[in-house]
Amino acid sequence: MTTTTHEPGATTKIQDVPPALLKTWLDAGDATLIDVREDYEHAEERIGGAQLCPLGKLDPDALRSAHPGARLVFHCRSGKRSHDAASRFSDGREPAFHLAGGIEAWKAAGLPVVRPEGGPRIPIIRQVMLVAGSLVALGVALGVTVSPWFLALAGFVGLGLMFAGITGWCGMAMLLGVMPWNRVRKDAAGTTTCCPS
Repeated sequence: MTTTTHEPGATTKIQDVPPALLKTWLDAGDATLIDVREDYEHAEERIGGAQLCPLGKLDPDALRSAHPGARLVFHCRSGKRSHDAASRFSDGREPAFHLAGGIEAWKAAGLPVVRPEGGPRIPIIRQVMLVAGSLVALGVALGVTVSPWFLALAGFVGLGLMFAGITGWCGMAMLLGVMPWNRVRKDAAGTTTCCPS
């Protein structure tokens, strides 16, 4: 269990839930799973029954109203965003829950995920790698053949990737996620959204 403090005198308890325990809770109907990843991530793969509520749209009061008295467990890819979501959701009186290690730990434990047929053909992270790699190669090629100023393009992309690695937020992934080829048909996604769009 991790304890974080938001303001003087306020202590919030965030409880890490291991995948096996979460599976038990979900099977027994003792928890509601809230996916705080972006919609394009949810479209690629998700834990069955998870409701989508991207971290940027998280409204703790709306969640409490939609799920009165329910045990809400937040999850993301690796646990960083879900810990943040649980911290925002907690009112300081009771612990808030998040899936320790995120969907990656869930898969590592051998638990199933749903991959809709209408999801992106190439995962967003691989698209980011392709675009970033192309921009770096282009910047270096132009820097060598045309002007050294083009090397700044490669440096800019490199810094962007470092920022994404440190913060868990990637602007290029966000941009690629809204491209027409990455849009998911609502009927194929089978997504339940619990946050306002």
